[in-house]
Amino acid sequence: MAKSTSSLVFLFIFLLFLYFCFNLGNEIQELDQINSWCIAKPSASDVALINNIEYACNALGDCSIIQPGGPCFNPNNLLNHASVVMNQYYAANGRNTWNCYFSWSGIIVFSDPSFGSCTYA
Repeated sequence: MAKSTSSLVFLFIFLLFLYFCFNLGNEIQELDQINSWCIAKPSASDVALINNIEYACNALGDCSIIQPGGPCFNPNNLLNHASVVMNQYYAANGRNTWNCYFSWSGIIVFSDPSFGSCTYA
């Protein structure tokens, strides 16, 4: 009887351990999703950046943020423009890692890339 009771106690502790591990993992994942941004890799080619801008803008339906007069127009370069719209796409689609794939030209960062009047969501 004692052996059976100790096995049940061990099983209960083990299940409790698993429960806390998985719940802590979910909380960390949710925190990472909230405090993460998608930007273009600095090593991405101009062709990849242009494709990313076109894809994200078509999916979002509005890219006025990177147009002249928009808050993220400057600096006026492909890397900046691609990063802004890639992050908008990433944020609009749930901040899942696969929403920052962009054929290996996107990278998830955990430091807010916002600057000046250009706010990354």
